[in-house]
Amino acid sequence: MATPIGNLGDITLRALQTLAGVDVIACEDSRITRRLTERYAIASRLIPYHDHNAEAARPKILQRLAQGGSVALVSDAGTPLISDPGFKLVREACAAGFAVHALPGPSSVLTALSVAALPTDRFFFEGFLPAKASQRRSRIAELVRIPASLVLFESGPRIADTLADLAATFGTREASICRELTKLHEEVRRDELPTLAAHYAGDAETRGEFVVVIAPPSEEAQPQAEDVDAMIRSALARISVKDAVAEIVAATGLPRRDVYQRALELAKDRDQTA
Repeated sequence: MATPIGNLGDITLRALQTLAGVDVIACEDSRITRRLTERYAIASRLIPYHDHNAEAARPKILQRLAQGGSVALVSDAGTPLISDPGFKLVREACAAGFAVHALPGPSSVLTALSVAALPTDRFFFEGFLPAKASQRRSRIAELVRIPASLVLFESGPRIADTLADLAATFGTREASICRELTKLHEEVRRDELPTLAAHYAGDAETRGEFVVVIAPPSEEAQPQAEDVDAMIRSALARISVKDAVAEIVAATGLPRRDVYQRALELAKDRDQTA
């Protein structure tokens, strides 16, 4: 069941009726869900269901269903199962023959796409990138050639580093940075990635939750030699020549032989100047 991503007025009438009628509400954080239930005078019992207790809590929820009970699954904000726990519970409930119904509503992914002013006919939802810099850059390299708008989640403390890495690999591709969607201090900033990266490297406001939408690659765009060299140097700084070549080939679609030859040259230059 989808719940508001910020503005409590975004809850649907059907969701309110369901929340008030179920035996229990399984939620990530009862403190957050309680704000919603108290706002609408809903007395249904709240029980925790999150990453840390899911293995123990799931059998109890399934047992409650087997006894004829009703359970509503909600996340802290937005639509459940999108970058939050719930998949295994839904899978096991379906496998056991219980009826599972989705109550649609708010989603930060779709909300961000609606205001990004970027193509929405095809999009790829990545969620959160890895926190570790080397793993994040490797994943970004894998995403660069996906022929769709990309949607990412990011936290305030990491937004500047993530945008810097995105700009280094994606170049001047357009993007929208959506902060605190539907909330009092909602902000949407649209520009090319290098400009956005520079903005958030400064004294920009980084409190709150971010959704990043990146335009798809242009069909005619081909990576420039200097851009490929930058990507190779960045990869060689953290992984072997073999792995760097595989990463760049996947990201650019360039011939493996050409990338391998250039990687050897750059690695040799690096070793000579070290």
